[in-house]
Formats: sequence, C-alpha cells, structure tokens
Amino acid sequence: MLTLLFDGVAYGMLLFVLSLGLAVTMGLMNFINLAHGAFAMAGGYILVALMHKAGWPFLACLPAAFLVTAAMGALLESTLYRPLYGRPHLDQVLFSIGLTFMAMAAVDYVMGSSQQNVQLPDWLRQRFEFGAGPWTLGMGAYRLFIVVSCVALALGLQAVLTRTRFGSRLRAAVDDPRVAAGLGIPVNRVFLMTFAVGSGLAGLGGALGADILGLDPSFPLKFMVYFLIVCAVGGTSSITGPLVAALVLGIADVVGKYYVPKLGAFIVYMLMIAILLWRPQGLFTREAKR
Repeated sequence: MLTLLFDGVAYGMLLFVLSLGLAVTMGLMNFINLAHGAFAMAGGYILVALMHKAGWPFLACLPAAFLVTAAMGALLESTLYRPLYGRPHLDQVLFSIGLTFMAMAAVDYVMGSSQQNVQLPDWLRQRFEFGAGPWTLGMGAYRLFIVVSCVALALGLQAVLTRTRFGSRLRAAVDDPRVAAGLGIPVNRVFLMTFAVGSGLAGLGGALGADILGLDPSFPLKFMVYFLIVCAVGGTSSITGPLVAALVLGIADVVGKYYVPKLGAFIVYMLMIAILLWRPQGLFTREAKR
C-alpha cells in the first residue's frame, strides 16, 4: 500500500509539472493554451534526440529540454499568440487545438509514429525497499528523482511569483495592462517571459515523464484532459491548487487502476466531478464576490 501511495505521489508530481505551465498561462495571463501538451511532447522528443543521437547524458538533456521549449514558446508567443490575447476564449481554443494537430503531424512525419524508448542511466534504475510485510515501501530511484525535482520546482516558482520584482510586475500586468504600461512596466516583455517559462516547464515535464508516460505523436491528446482536470480542480490562482489537485488525482489514478483495473480512468473523472460539484471554482480559488 505504501508503495502504491509513493507511486501515486510521483505520478501526481509529474502531472503537476506538466500542468503548471498551463495553470500559469490560464491563471496569470488569462489565455487558454490547449497546445500546452505539444510543448510537453517537444520536450520529450528533445530528450530522446539528444540522448540517443547526440549521446548527451540524461541530466544534461533536462535543462536543454526546458531551454529549447522555452525558446519555442517565446517565438510563438511573439508571432502567433500575442494577437489573440484580446480575442474571445473560443478563438484561443480553436487556434491552440489546430496548433496541436499541426505539431502532432510534424512529429509523426519527422520522428515516426512508433513509441520512443528512453534509456535511463543505471543510477536511476535502482530500487529501494524499507520495512516488511504489507507496510513495505518500495521506491524506484527514478520516481524519487521526479518527486525531489518537482518539489524544488514548485518551491522555486512560488518564491519567484510572490517574492520577486518580476512576480509583482506580472500580477500588475495581468490585473490592468494599460495601467501597468503607464507605470513603466514592459507588459509585452513580461508576458513573453511568462509564456516562455510556462512552455519550458511543459517541455521539462515531458522530458521527465517520457519513460513513465510513454512518448509518441498522440501524447498531447492523451494527456490534454489530465492537464485541464488539474487546472480545473485545483484552480489557477496559485501554485498550491494545481499541486494538491495533481497529487490527489495521481494517487487516485494509481490506486484505482491497481485495485479496479477494469475501470481505468473512471475513478479520476468521478473524483473530478465530485470535487467540482462541491467547489465549482476549484479547491484553492476564491469565489468571486457578487
């Protein structure tokens, strides 16, 4: 049981990092970017290409996946996304879905439709066991690495958003872009950096999860629903909401599929419906005053 809980926590932390960029763009920038999964897929393929074709070590591929996808996000934000900031959400949804299908077709053409395998280093293939009997805790080194990395990312991002000048500028730009620009805040540059970081986090999550989640051209569509569930259940006004939602959904998914495998992801959807019926605005979103 403890092993299942740990695997669920690791899966939830991975969902958190994958969904974090979407939560940032939706909650802080008020932009619905359903092509978020395409950036995660790009990060996974960057990791595979650098490891298998260029011979890079695993740890060097992770920051490369973040930086390359962040650069891609910055380029697309300045050329394609920025004109859509003031458009209705339906326009944003249709555009980003179209971009997702274009990315899937491009990856399928260049890399092929088969699933990619990730060769982890030996030190990440180890397994540790503590205790005995039904309370045995088995921890894979790779899942432990994911948990530690994701906790560090969550703490770092929370500190940036709440304790730095950039975080205060971002909140001001979101609340009222015209007033923020009048006060000398470079709104376009702040949004560019925010979108780039969100895209980079998606790429990093895709690289971290390539071995656990699998990697093929259909990746964005398979996990788009999970990203949206995390943002809807946890809310997008803080980092805490997506973190708690991802942990709850990750544990429910792993435990549910272990004990009732025939139900598949039904338990996750049932839990999502129950939470949203209880708190339609999300777990950590303040209800709007009327």
